[in-house]
Amino acid sequence: MRLIVGITGSTGVIYGIRLLEVLKKLNVETHLIMTKWAIKCIGMETDHDADYVKSLAHSFSDEGNMAASVSSGTHKVDGMIIAPCSMKTLSSIANGYDETLVARAAAVTIKEGRKLILMVRETPLSAINIENMLKLARLGIVILPPVTEFYTKPKTIDDIVNHGIGKCLDQFDIEHDLYHRWGSF
Repeated sequence: MRLIVGITGSTGVIYGIRLLEVLKKLNVETHLIMTKWAIKCIGMETDHDADYVKSLAHSFSDEGNMAASVSSGTHKVDGMIIAPCSMKTLSSIANGYDETLVARAAAVTIKEGRKLILMVRETPLSAINIENMLKLARLGIVILPPVTEFYTKPKTIDDIVNHGIGKCLDQFDIEHDLYHRWGSF
């Protein structure tokens, strides 16, 4: 399996980092794109740096590199996950404004009929945010905000993050043990 992973500058970059860590362990090939604000958030929100995050991916493209392989539909991948997905990126995707490589790769994913998962991060949501999500959901894009479940009785932030990442992996039928499934405990 080959996936594009986008990390944008919304709070919650740990979701993108954990996604890459898990996909690396599962031998899933990843192509990483990070926005400049994602890189800033990594330093503000985690003990990691951008080099560590880049090292988790098989390949990396700068957000400004519009000639990157993932900007073309001829580059075969199984889909894309943007974790976290800022409202700016959501708006760009919903309105076909391919200003960054993350937005362009998402547009290519949509036009090629591949699965796109947006782990949107914002609260409260404005009517504009909701309309953009609805527009994309009607196209089959999966809107997957990292909403915490409590039936597994999470004890740590890692438990909460792992559940969100596990839900993304479920969308691609990737087997994992990141959380207990309903009825399995």
